[in-house]
Amino acid sequence: MSEKLKIKISIADRVYPLTVDPSQEEGLRSASKKIDAMIKQFEQNYAVRDKQDVLAMCALQFAAQVEQRQIEKSTIEETTKIKLEKLNDLLADYLDK
Repeated sequence: MSEKLKIKISIADRVYPLTVDPSQEEGLRSASKKIDAMIKQFEQNYAVRDKQDVLAMCALQFAAQVEQRQIEKSTIEETTKIKLEKLNDLLADYLDK
């Protein structure tokens, strides 16, 4: 069993101490940087004064990205399933001859 790491992640000028598996550290640090970059972008592009509003906008943006990927994945899976069924039918017809 691997040792847990104690790290500090900064988001919106606040520090959050976390205890994580070593395999999670890179992803958490990367996510923190992306959140801070998005906060900066929202603050530059919109007249947002409250960090809570900016954080809510970030959460919505990330959630929308996850949902969109799920939708795209489902579409790809359905398309692949249809193509495989057609291929299976063609093979079955060929083998029946």
